[in-house]
Amino acid sequence: MNYLKVTGHDGLVRDTSSQAIINTNVSDYNNYIKQRNAAKARLSEQDRQAEELNNIKSELSDIKQMLVMLLKDR
Repeated sequence: MNYLKVTGHDGLVRDTSSQAIINTNVSDYNNYIKQRNAAKARLSEQDRQAEELNNIKSELSDIKQMLVMLLKDR
């Protein structure tokens, strides 16, 4: 494989056979992976919180229905 440096961009090279731009800067790649994993963790936490909120809403609705039934029986 032959690589050519990309003018004006340290750490970037062009693969002459595929014309792909390749980032050869390992620290940039590691930072990207850390950011991606942090974003996935935030989404996972948000999904868990949304599910918990939906469960609480459902339980509150059930309690409300039971209270209405109890008041009707009086």
